[in-house]
Amino acid sequence: MWALTSLLLAGIARAVIPNAMLRAMPIIPKISVPNGTVLPNITTVYYFDQLIDHNNSELGTFQQRYWINLEFYKPGGPIILMTPAEGNADGSDALLTNHSITGLIAQQQNGASIITEHRFFGYSNPYDNLTSQSLALLTIQQVIDDIAYFATTADLPMPGGDTVKPGQAPWILVGGSYSGALVSYTMVNKPGIFWAGYASSAVVEAITDYYDYFTPIREHMPKNCSSDVQAVIAYLDEMYAAKDTAGIQTLQEAFSLGDLKHVGDFATALEYNLWDWQSMQPDDGSGSMFYEFCDALEVKDGVNAGSDGWGLDNAIKSWGNYWNTTYYHYVCHDQDAETCLGTFDPTDIYWTNITVDNANRSWFWMVCNQEGFYQVGPPEGQPAVVSRILQPSFNERQCVYMFPEAFASPPNTHTAKTNAMYAGWNVNVSRLFFANGLRDPWRGATVSADGLNKPNTTNMPIYESDGFHCSDMFIDNGAVDPTIAVVQAAALMYMKEWLAEWKPSVS
Repeated sequence: MWALTSLLLAGIARAVIPNAMLRAMPIIPKISVPNGTVLPNITTVYYFDQLIDHNNSELGTFQQRYWINLEFYKPGGPIILMTPAEGNADGSDALLTNHSITGLIAQQQNGASIITEHRFFGYSNPYDNLTSQSLALLTIQQVIDDIAYFATTADLPMPGGDTVKPGQAPWILVGGSYSGALVSYTMVNKPGIFWAGYASSAVVEAITDYYDYFTPIREHMPKNCSSDVQAVIAYLDEMYAAKDTAGIQTLQEAFSLGDLKHVGDFATALEYNLWDWQSMQPDDGSGSMFYEFCDALEVKDGVNAGSDGWGLDNAIKSWGNYWNTTYYHYVCHDQDAETCLGTFDPTDIYWTNITVDNANRSWFWMVCNQEGFYQVGPPEGQPAVVSRILQPSFNERQCVYMFPEAFASPPNTHTAKTNAMYAGWNVNVSRLFFANGLRDPWRGATVSADGLNKPNTTNMPIYESDGFHCSDMFIDNGAVDPTIAVVQAAALMYMKEWLAEWKPSVS
């Protein structure tokens, strides 16, 4: 769903650690369109002279890549800007078509749709490396400033493209996941530039110990599968608490992971099957990787287990057999377990590679400094489909491995500061439409988080479908799930109403 392989490090055999982290990134899925669909010619790459440092213009500019779709544009229509996601933007052009909510707004409102590439991702780099020194300019504020500077100064490659800046034409900001959070952050931090916004699965609240990632998964996965996963995890945690290293070794060997030197890496490997949930969409069925995993645990001799599952012994045998026969090769190919999944060698090229177009490194810089979002085990007393061996410290250690020049010891990620600066769950912005999914593992960081009870108003609507991560951004999902269709229709209605209220402020 994400076209993950296009984001992995070229020429580096260590594919698994990057794969794992990318699976857990809050990122918009790459959209696919039906075979035979003719897309407008939107593959042309344009370049904008973006400031290297918005606090020091004397440092000059770098070339920021962007793409534009003028298929539906008519003079007087809005400019719809997609906020940049944390990845190489190649292959994102379909997000500008009417297969996405961005293109559907453009079609309804006769607008132009644009997507820019995030600084320090893909080939939009202020410097030709990703050292800690260079990445010091990779901050949420610099990205917000990029968005605002593009909107207020770019002369777009279209007739009259120098006369459609904010105030001359209405601008709409659109994004999903982390880039959806950027929509909210930008409208909070730079009021008056964007007339309206659409934020899908927007992770507005930065959270260090984000154990809630697994709550929607546990609640909505098959009950028998959840029961058996919890049984295995509880067994692992009991052995860890009892310092039963022999028992842990036996359990690892059942999964062909006996070579792993650290139990935390084994606990992380068990997360992989759960991370597959993030790639789910409403039309995914039994053939999806996640449900293949659950079927391996719960179908025995053609019989499906009851809601309590088959129990611990069968769960270990079946889950381990699934790794042995299918999943180990899918994840590790022909590598041994330690080479594939080990994270305790700070000299590994994964930690030391500083070449550009390395989404893992750039995103992990943001994770370590401002975002957090470590997917860890829950507090005691809560159901656990992920081991409590995994705590933020397990991930914070990796910040030191990847950025030793910046972190002499594991950092305390500044999530509270991020939320204070950009409002987090407390966002209150006019003409900002939030769309979330009940089954989204990132739901706990959105304005639809359990217990938040943020009101849905006509000034800042908050809609929730039964969908998954960013499901509402893709029009085909609305044809499959009527709850998503309701969200999409509401968004189009609000955009039409809000744009009818816009009046130019400059000539």
